[in-house]
Amino acid sequence: MLGLDKNNRLTENQYTYILQDVAEPELFRTFYDYQSIPKVAFNERHVPMVTPEELWITDTTFRDGQQSTSPFTVDQIVDIYKMLSRLSGKKGIIRQSEFFLYSEKDRAAVEKCLSLGYKFPEITSWIRANPKDFELVKSMGLKETGILVSCSDYHIFKKMNLTRSGAMEKYLSIVKAALEQGIVPRCHFEDITRADFYGFVVPFATELMKLARESGIPIKIRACDTMGFGVSYPGVSLPRSVPGIIYGLNHFAGVPSAQLEWHGHNDFYKVVTNAATAWLYGCSSVNCSLMGIGERTGNCPLEAMAIEYASLRGTQDGMDFTAITDIARYFEHEIGYEIPANTPFVGRNFNATRAGIHADGMLKNEEIYNIFDTKTILNRPATVIVDATSGLAGIAFWMNGYYHLEGENVMDKRHPAVAKLKELVDKEYASGRNTAMGDFELDSMLKLVDPETHTLLEHHEIMRKISKK
Repeated sequence: MLGLDKNNRLTENQYTYILQDVAEPELFRTFYDYQSIPKVAFNERHVPMVTPEELWITDTTFRDGQQSTSPFTVDQIVDIYKMLSRLSGKKGIIRQSEFFLYSEKDRAAVEKCLSLGYKFPEITSWIRANPKDFELVKSMGLKETGILVSCSDYHIFKKMNLTRSGAMEKYLSIVKAALEQGIVPRCHFEDITRADFYGFVVPFATELMKLARESGIPIKIRACDTMGFGVSYPGVSLPRSVPGIIYGLNHFAGVPSAQLEWHGHNDFYKVVTNAATAWLYGCSSVNCSLMGIGERTGNCPLEAMAIEYASLRGTQDGMDFTAITDIARYFEHEIGYEIPANTPFVGRNFNATRAGIHADGMLKNEEIYNIFDTKTILNRPATVIVDATSGLAGIAFWMNGYYHLEGENVMDKRHPAVAKLKELVDKEYASGRNTAMGDFELDSMLKLVDPETHTLLEHHEIMRKISKK
């Protein structure tokens, strides 16, 4: 059958894939033999990059993320949700956030967040797939819920002891139960990067889209790269191809971009690139968690995709990126979560330098060694970490940052106070020290070696704080 496609080209568009109910599970042993590193194979089948008009992010911090950390308190969930809303902005770039509904605490958190009246992120749920839980979703006033529908033969045959037809029948009955309650089902296609794409994934997705048309309810599909096997390279073979999965669901199963979501894990360090690739090839939504928390290696970091959105769109679209810094501080100081120091955008050292030669460059022009204006965008001024290699420039840069010196007040590396402080720092390392210097420690050392300059700097800082009030 021929017809005009979205680009007004005459295209063969009648592709029908039916369920292949195999007797033995397809485990893709050529890729996943389990005794060696999973292989990346190419078939040179390239699909078009068709990026949706609208892109957004969804959050799973309180669901998948919370499964890997000490449980959040209700107040902590509410605090984080408030900051997520601030980061999202009026356009709702952080479109939704999913919650558990299992316990009284889970439900109390949902109720408190709902009471805030925020439009974004919309609160959705994740539940066990049974009729009683659907009633719970409706009683909480939620419009959408996630439903687990594992799609690889690893899960269908080896975990659930079903056939493909048995699994599809079970899943469709669950989705119908949600539709009967007027709830939008978000079907989590677990382990899609080890699934038979044309033998199960596309036929199942096609049936879901039929149900969506019949019910008038937009059934969503979350493509879950549960083990992080997804690969973004052009021309890579299914089932590992992120472009192939997104294009295939969109083109062959007829899943609209707005009903398609990518959920990845970071087992092979590919989580951010895979999420961005899903966006570029036709998926409107990518599912993330704050700080990338989640099972094993974690989910896609939400803050990373917020930055990626701005990179791809050329605008923050109203997102408040200073909320990223506040969220990171909250995780460390209120929750006790330790963020690795070198984590991009949120780690203590992400925009800090140790090397004296780099500090010298930053002293002359911060742009030389800082990725963007982190002070304005993230409320995170560039810093240096003072140690044995910092040199005069490093110490001067630390002083300017710590005491908030700007314009004509900027401290030059040739200032006598800088030399005095460096001399004391050098003595520390000459005596065997092997750790970096702390801010308060350096402040005390400056007070010891040059009390007059310290008093002036302290006075400057006091006046700066007064002038801001």
